[in-house]
Amino acid sequence: MKVKGSHVILSFVLLFTGFILAFSFQLTMESRSSADFSSQPEVEDELRNQIIMQQEANRELTEELRSLQSELSLAEEETAASERRYFNLVEDMDKLRMLTGEVAVQGEGIEVRLDDADYVPEDQHANSFIVHEEHVQRVIDELFVSGAEAVAVNGRRINHQSYIQCIGPVIEIDGDRSFAPFVITAIGDSEQLELALNLNGGVRDRLVSENVEVRIQKQNNIILDPDFDDSEDVQS
Repeated sequence: MKVKGSHVILSFVLLFTGFILAFSFQLTMESRSSADFSSQPEVEDELRNQIIMQQEANRELTEELRSLQSELSLAEEETAASERRYFNLVEDMDKLRMLTGEVAVQGEGIEVRLDDADYVPEDQHANSFIVHEEHVQRVIDELFVSGAEAVAVNGRRINHQSYIQCIGPVIEIDGDRSFAPFVITAIGDSEQLELALNLNGGVRDRLVSENVEVRIQKQNNIILDPDFDDSEDVQS
């Protein structure tokens, strides 16, 4: 086969065109690779900025959480303090009601029996051998001072307004007359109440020296009914 000159020229053109295309492709790939490499620091900077922003947001959330925890702790303390104040108030009200005789009281305690002397010498006045209001009042005062929660005389509750007076051979308590023997019951620590009354030179010794017969007994269970105002009963 005879090769013509036009064929050689055409082949040379095609070869040159291929070379140009290959060279252009290589330049394009290098340009893209260079562009990707040059953009990597920008991507890293953006990621770093996002991490910093996230860390800052986390710190803000942590501070907010701590603030909320502090507020919650303070609220819990205030609630606990309010509950304690309420409990103490209720407890004080219960004690006040017991002392004023408004509610029934039950528990251990002590019973003190005061009686007139069995024997009165002929040369002595009988008035010196009977129980007087100051004897009963002395026992009541000692019991309250020693921690009694409630006190009654012959079943009559004693409160802060009670008055005791002597009318001849009888004693009047809040308008009710009582005769000897006078049984004084008190609810409280029976050991402590008994010890207080039996101190040397104390209430018991003084009563005995004044010719009053005294008998003291601890009780495991005493029930004292509330004190009812007669006027309230009439109105109701």
